[in-house]
Amino acid sequence: MTQPAIPNLSVHGAEIPAIGFGTSQLGDCGETVATALKLGYRHIDTAWKYGSEKGAGEGIRASGVPRKEIFLCTKVSHEYLRAADFARSVDESLRNLQVDYVDMLHVHWPTVDNIPLAETMRALAKAKRDGLTRHIGVANFNIALLEEAIRLCPEPLVTLQAEYHPYLDQSKVLAYCRKMGLVFTAYCPLARGRLFNDPVLTEIANKKGKTIAQIALRWLMQQGNIAAIPRSSNPRHIAESLNVFDFELTGEEMKKIFALKRPDGRIANPKGRAPAWD
Repeated sequence: MTQPAIPNLSVHGAEIPAIGFGTSQLGDCGETVATALKLGYRHIDTAWKYGSEKGAGEGIRASGVPRKEIFLCTKVSHEYLRAADFARSVDESLRNLQVDYVDMLHVHWPTVDNIPLAETMRALAKAKRDGLTRHIGVANFNIALLEEAIRLCPEPLVTLQAEYHPYLDQSKVLAYCRKMGLVFTAYCPLARGRLFNDPVLTEIANKKGKTIAQIALRWLMQQGNIAAIPRSSNPRHIAESLNVFDFELTGEEMKKIFALKRPDGRIANPKGRAPAWD
């Protein structure tokens, strides 16, 4: 099978494959991750909170793909933002994954009150300096928190991971990421299946001879500065999500998809963890 060429996004020495494989809600995902890697994925996203780290590690080993070729991301959950807790969480994640280091370590969610952000950013930077992660970032931060995190962190942040798909307007956050030289990593890029009956996307997909998922992912890729981490347990769908670099959307088609944004488009919004969104 010819594996599609996946472009990398380069920032602060990181080379992030533009399409990655997400493991949220996949749990015991070893076989699925191995399948994704065999199909050509080289960016695997997991988190302590997902309960998928052990499966992701098993999948990496079963795939036969050398560790050095894989961009592996995990995250420290909001319960562990104090320095000592943070360090223990990183160690546990590495044990779960059975690796010596990850390529990207994120703070997974802020908490609404009493965020020890300076302490957390020092702990995040220390994990990098200790060689436990090659690069660092944050997830689910709003612009104000992101600005503060950049100011407080002794090492450069590489990416913000946050929800993004055609139903959610992230133009303000994207503009800030571009201004600061950060990659925006989009989770829920297919809105957890909510896009699949959309008439606008259906029309464009039919015209292009592509799936709705491929249209939504292509829309993200053409914006630049964005990586996306779709997830699926279906091998056919896993393969399809990689095949988004052999066609382009027209300016008019991009405009139509941007127009799908809606006020109630956000999916991930946990009370007590989510900030005041931009």
